[in-house]
Order: sequence, then structure tokens, then C-alpha cells
Amino acid sequence: MDAGLEKVVAAETVLSDVQGAEGRLIIRGRDVETLALAFSFEQTAKHLWAGFFDDLPDIKAALGKARVAAFARLKPDFVRLAPLAEIEALRAALALAPDGHDAASAIDLVATMAVATGAIAQMKAGRAPVAPDAETGHGADLLQMIRGEAPSPEEARALEAYLVTVSDHGLNASTFVARCVASTRAGLGSAVIAALSGLKGPLHGGAPGPVLDMLDGIGAADRAEGWIRNALDRGERLMGFGHRVYRTRDPRADVLKRVVNTLPASSGRLALAQAIEGRILQKLAAEKPDRKLETNVEYYTAILLEALGIPRGLFTCLFGCGRVTGWIAHAREQLATGRLVRPASIYLGPAAAASAAA
Repeated sequence: MDAGLEKVVAAETVLSDVQGAEGRLIIRGRDVETLALAFSFEQTAKHLWAGFFDDLPDIKAALGKARVAAFARLKPDFVRLAPLAEIEALRAALALAPDGHDAASAIDLVATMAVATGAIAQMKAGRAPVAPDAETGHGADLLQMIRGEAPSPEEARALEAYLVTVSDHGLNASTFVARCVASTRAGLGSAVIAALSGLKGPLHGGAPGPVLDMLDGIGAADRAEGWIRNALDRGERLMGFGHRVYRTRDPRADVLKRVVNTLPASSGRLALAQAIEGRILQKLAAEKPDRKLETNVEYYTAILLEALGIPRGLFTCLFGCGRVTGWIAHAREQLATGRLVRPASIYLGPAAAASAAA
């Protein structure tokens, strides 16, 4: 029995190959570095969904129209979503979307994620939601709905690179949940809502915010060593370091570090983060020589999203906006197998009492 299922092969997939020992991530035949720096969000969706739908339209145009439709559908419910926590408001918004199996349903779900995330950001700031622009690329429009102002080309490209970087990553918890739900032949909406619920726990999808809390706590590079030593003495985890699968550096961290360097707003925070990163890696190597704890994707995700002006409470929603394309691809791949996911378990409870003789 393997409680964490690390050694259990639960699916054959064409979608992504996480090579933990080598620190490499391949998404449908392309290294994540190539995909993130060369593909738009729409191109990545097409790359992931190719072969899983018979009727894929022009994704950029279809997403633009779907965002406008999603905004109109959600508008009457914005007042009810506003008091909820960010991830709970996003989950509620998805529950209002159609629950079909086709490409139109997939596109509607991606659009709903973006529109709801933007509306949540505005409402948390005490402002009215910003309507989407059907003619704008998905990443730029998402950032515009979140901030209420048009991003620069560099900012829009940086957010798209993030969304592409996190689009798929093997059978992580949320993706596995999506496949389980899809195997019942429930719709794509049901699979995506279940997957999003998997992000609510702090062990999956919620770590970028605490990275910034850690940097705030350290404050300056010359305070790093003492802060790190005290944190380790208390048995605390250093956020943004170590990964369940990677035994070397997370390749997504390098992609996002490169991208964040293109954003002027990140300069001061980035310099501090890089200085602290070096000290943390040295300390972890000395304190835990039997474990390879390297920088993971959450570290530079935090720096990137902060530089783009995205509130910390919205980080998990942004992760979902990128990962939703992968969830949908996995759901369709699982559905095509025709097999219901039904693992076995080992019973450890008491034996049944013997029946009384008649």
C-alpha cells in the first residue's frame, strides 16, 4: 500500500511528463521553457486540447466572445459573490457555467474562470467589475479585468508566460481529482469545480502568498541567515523550496525568474528575493544534506504576480486560470478511456461479529 500513491501508475497520458530526477517538464512534446516563452495562452490551449475535441474553433476569437457572455451571465450574481473568500467565489461562479463535454463548454469554463477572477479582484477592492474586451488576448484581458487598466505588452506577456508555465504538471492532486470526476461521465464543469476545490488546501496551489510573507518577515538580505536559522529551529517550512517530485531545481522556477526580470516593477523585490534565495539554498544544503531542496515554482510565481499588481488573495485563482486548460485536457483524455476510476483499499477496521445461531 502506498499512502501518497507516488509509485502507483494511474493513467497513460500524452499531456505531460514530469521528470523529477532531471528537473525537466515536457508538455505534449515541448519543454516547458520553450512553451512558456514562445506560445500564447490560446496557442497552449490548442496544443493541450488537440485531438480531444472534434470541433475546436479559433480559440482566441471564441474565448473573447465567451468572456463577454460569461460576464453577462455572472453580472446578476456579482453581489452574492462579493462577500465570499476569493477561491470560494470563483468556485461558485463556475457552478453557474454549463456542464457539457464539448469544446464550447471547455472554452466557456476558461472564460468564466478569467471573468470571475477579474470581478472578484475588483469587488474586493470596493470597485465594480470591469467588463471584458473580446478583441484582446486572454492574458491581457484577464490582467485588465483584475487591475482595471490596460497592461503594458511586457506585463501581458509575463502573465501569459505564467499561465502557460502552470498549464499542466502530471497527475498532481487537482488534476487527478479532475480525472476521477470525468471518469464518471460528469461534465467538464463538474471536473473543473472539483479540481479547483483541490487547490483550496494549503499544500497545493496556495504557497505563493506565504513566499511573500516570508520575504516580508526577513525584510533585508543581511537579516536572512538569522531568520532562516530561527525558522528551521522551529521546524517551519521555508516557502518556495522543495517539491514532492523534483529532486533538483524546478524548471518552472527558472522560466518565471527569466520572465520576472523583464518587469521593471519587480526590480527591488527581485534583488532581495535572489539574495535570500542564495542564502536559503546554502542553509538547506548544510542543514539537510540528505535531502535535495531546491527552488520551486512558487518562489518566482510570488515575485511575478506581485510585480503585476495582483493581490495575494487572488494567487490561487490565478493558478486555476492557468491550470484549467490542463484539467480540461486530462478530463477529456480520461473520458476517452471509458474507464471509471475505482482504486482498491485495505480494510483495517474490526472484524464483523459472528452472527447469532438461528
